[in-house]
Amino acid sequence: MPKWMTTVGLCGVLALLAIGIGLQQGQAQDAPADEDKDATPPREVDLKVIADPAHEKMNLTAPDTYKALFETTAGDFTVHVTREWAPKGADRFYSLVKNGYYDGNRFFRVVEGFVVQWGIHGNPDVNKAWFDPRNDKVVNIKDDKRKKSNKAGTITFANAGPNTRSTQLFINLDDNTNLDDEALVGSIFAPFGEVDAEGMKVVKKLFSEYGEPPRGLQPMLAQKGNAILDEYFPKLDAITSATIVEDKKEDKSE
Repeated sequence: MPKWMTTVGLCGVLALLAIGIGLQQGQAQDAPADEDKDATPPREVDLKVIADPAHEKMNLTAPDTYKALFETTAGDFTVHVTREWAPKGADRFYSLVKNGYYDGNRFFRVVEGFVVQWGIHGNPDVNKAWFDPRNDKVVNIKDDKRKKSNKAGTITFANAGPNTRSTQLFINLDDNTNLDDEALVGSIFAPFGEVDAEGMKVVKKLFSEYGEPPRGLQPMLAQKGNAILDEYFPKLDAITSATIVEDKKEDKSE
């Protein structure tokens, strides 16, 4: 399994994180943070709902097709979802977006020619539920059979092995067809939607100069929230708002 997809225990990575942050800290402090990237989400989100993976609103059934609009500090892009490609993944994504889970999230991993990854909430109190190993049966959704290839522009749930998808996502920046080989990677990476060509222009503008993040960043982000990124990686782009786009019905009245 690729190292970047694994979930690492906090205690075992503190030393690695300290080294990684030490290397990155000087770069981050050379330039002041972009204040626009700390924008407050434009809608109120019910933290009690998004902090409860078992809540009925977090377990919705998605329409056969739908669109999710991501407004970000780099511009807007739309994810076009086809539920048939990966039903469980499409349902989880729909529930998370519908209830505002991704509002304020940072694109903490942007690797040119590979992936853009996000999905760890900026509020540590929300993360206590989603990243509690005792809660895995509630948090994680079972794998979907992969029906589409991980080609450029497709969106897929990250995971740490079989049946461990929760909230983290990545968009393929290139044709990562090696991720289709389940025997090679030890996991099923099943795309459930895609970003169109115009949207990918925005995705490819997301700040990437920090490169591959330190291996221990994810557990620290889960524990500290956006505060850890504000301190050490202030230039990362952020999601201002992610919402389900309701298709407008044609007005046939005369």
